[in-house]
Parts: sequence; C-alpha cells; structure tokens
Amino acid sequence: MKLIGAGLPRTATTTQKAAFEILGFGPCYHMQDMLRDMPTSIPLWEAAHAGKRPWKQLFDGYESTVDWPGGFYWQELLEVYPDAKVVLSVRDPEAWERSMRETVVALHFGDSVMYHLARARYQVDDLWRRWVDLMWEQSWIGRGAFAGSYDNAADLIAAGDRWNESVKAGVPADQLLVWSPRDGWEPLAKFLEVDVPSEPLPHINDTAAFKDGIVGACMGALDGWWDATRPAIAAPSSAQA
Repeated sequence: MKLIGAGLPRTATTTQKAAFEILGFGPCYHMQDMLRDMPTSIPLWEAAHAGKRPWKQLFDGYESTVDWPGGFYWQELLEVYPDAKVVLSVRDPEAWERSMRETVVALHFGDSVMYHLARARYQVDDLWRRWVDLMWEQSWIGRGAFAGSYDNAADLIAAGDRWNESVKAGVPADQLLVWSPRDGWEPLAKFLEVDVPSEPLPHINDTAAFKDGIVGACMGALDGWWDATRPAIAAPSSAQA
C-alpha cells in the first residue's frame, strides 16, 4: 500500500480512484471493489472492524485505496504502511453536505425508492445486511465519522470538518496532501513524484450512478430471493384447461 485516500465519501472519490490509477498507483481499492465481491470482502472488513488487522489480505494486489471502507481506517493503515503517502480529499462543505444528503444519508435515512428497496434487501440478504451494519458502524454510531450528525446540515458539516482536522493533525506534514480535483494534476503529481499526465484529469460525477447502482442491485437481489422462495404455482390440468 503506497497511497491512502483519507478523504470522506462524496469528495470525488471515484475521480480520485481514476486519477491514482492513471498516475501509476493502481489498482486502487474503492467501495466499488468491496461491493463487487461481498462474499470475500465482508468477512474481512468485519475482521478489520473487530481489530484483527487483515490488511494484507484485503489489499493484496492493490497499491492505493480511497473512499470507505479503507479511508475510515487511515490511522490503522498508516501504522501498517508507515511510508505510505496520504491524500485528504476535500470539497466545499455545503456542496459536500448536499451530495451526502442525496446519496449516503438518503440510503440510510431517506424516504425514497432507494431507501425502501435497501431496507427490503436488508431483510432477505445476509451479506447486504452485514454491509449495511458495517456502514452504520463506520458512519452513524459509536466511533462513526458522522455519529449523531445526519439530521441537521450544520451538524453534518461540523462532523466532516472534525474528520478533516483529525487527518491533518494525525499525518506527518511531509506525507500529507490536502487536495481537491479542482486543484488539477499538478499538486497531486508533484506530491507523488510522478510526471503530470498529458490527458485531462477525469471528473466523474457518480451521484446518479450511486442511486442507480443501489436500486438495481437491490431489485436484482429481491428478484432472486423471490424466485428462490415463492411456492411453485401448479400448472392447470388438462381437465381444468
């Protein structure tokens, strides 16, 4: 692990993933990777949350990580990979709060098709239930980054500010870059000691993809559950036909 993204969700982490990989720090582990192989990833992340440190298994073959769940454990990862560099991605606080409320907050607390499908899947899909529980523990309860702060915009912004300040205070200055995609390639490339790419920095707005991905995956899981559990419907006999 050479590069740790310690920024919060909804700070252009999908853009960061693409940028890190273009700069030669890939593959980059992202929430997408966790969801892509839940039978493998969920038990390992549960072990990580329990303090068992399965980092080498989780990040085997990866050179960097961004977004939750990896970013939540930036302190633990820096202990295991002390030479890694850390990028703290930041965003305008009000824009970040709006993006959080439209996606992550809506998934857990909203009143939308996405929320209700996610809750229905929670009842029938064990791996999904365990993923949701992990996200609750990383975000909304206990030592979660936003514990008790979802209901009020100012409280959520304050929680985000506290997170950012904790990263700034906890990472040695020469290993930390505070960065926004609007800063462009130059500070990121300089920090990582690589050439500035000739191609433009990608700007990936994944709000719609977030919603569509959750809705589609939940509908697919619920369809599979229904197909597997519904009673067989007897075909009418020829006498009834």
